[in-house]
Amino acid sequence: MGKKKKCIGLIFGGCSNEHDVSISSAKTVFQAFNSKINKQRFKVKAFYINKYGDWLDSDISEQILINEIENNTTKTQGVFNQEKINFLDGIEFQNVDIWFPLLHGFNGEDGSIHGLLKFTRKPLVGCGIIGSALGMDKILMKTIFSNLKLPQVNYLVFQNEDLNDQEVKKKLTREIIKKLNFPVFVKPSNSGSSLGISKVINESEISQALEKAWGIDSRIVVEEGLEVREIECGIIGNSQLLTSEIGEVKYESVWYDYNSKYNLNNKITIPAEIDSKITKQIKEIAIQSCRTLNIFGFARVDFFLEKSSNKIFLNEINTIPGFTKKSMFPMLWKASGLNIEQLVAKLVDISLDL
Repeated sequence: MGKKKKCIGLIFGGCSNEHDVSISSAKTVFQAFNSKINKQRFKVKAFYINKYGDWLDSDISEQILINEIENNTTKTQGVFNQEKINFLDGIEFQNVDIWFPLLHGFNGEDGSIHGLLKFTRKPLVGCGIIGSALGMDKILMKTIFSNLKLPQVNYLVFQNEDLNDQEVKKKLTREIIKKLNFPVFVKPSNSGSSLGISKVINESEISQALEKAWGIDSRIVVEEGLEVREIECGIIGNSQLLTSEIGEVKYESVWYDYNSKYNLNNKITIPAEIDSKITKQIKEIAIQSCRTLNIFGFARVDFFLEKSSNKIFLNEINTIPGFTKKSMFPMLWKASGLNIEQLVAKLVDISLDL
């Protein structure tokens, strides 16, 4: 008799500003698990969380993944669960064997979903609560990297400032001008897919950029912008971390913003055309940074490579990178010998320590 198929609990959507990206990622992963070879080992039970935080049953969730219904039709349900004590009421998830959360951004990538799933006492694909929270929070991540003297661009941190106060905005503006060189990037500490980020090239643009970031998070990072190449490295593993080929993204826009990541035809080069010594350094820093933040399972580590000096700067770690058809993470692993069907199976095996 054949082994019993493992049931994968695929969680997607969520009440974050990366809701639609999560749906696109989940569609790719769902198709990969339903490939001919993976259907022999796995079955998928889908759980869609709408923008109001309501969990929808697996039948509706699967219909969204196979494009039978649009996810926006669920908006009419509104906040029908608000008065219920158990927000999972009516959601049958007892037969799930392994969780595969694909919630980008808030309430997912920040460790929230990992904390919830821990109570089910079932393994999940990806890292735990601490690694997820640290990977999502740019301020904490950068602080830890600074203490380890890992190479980063110059940056400033502003926490819980009242940007409704014009004097506060003037004070922050003065500090940015004094301590950083233009251009600078103003970022919310907790966000993803470049949402809430602005490139600022002069003093007059600072105020609006601060307000944009503050609209997402009261904690803000301001980074010095250099002339760089965007370099990315995939990580998978548990006790042992493996690195993918190194990739480079060349984008058509002024900087690598949300539209660049998902809507435009960027030039992806894998492996990146860089010196072998730099490749080795990038892989070593990728592993070191993930180990430092207790990140395992899978992640994408992003770097800047300064064009004039070839200096490496660690940018950030994404603990639930995109799996869309335009996403770098699955492309990096395809170039490293794992197609998307093999990759999702490998990630489940890693979660089970196989």
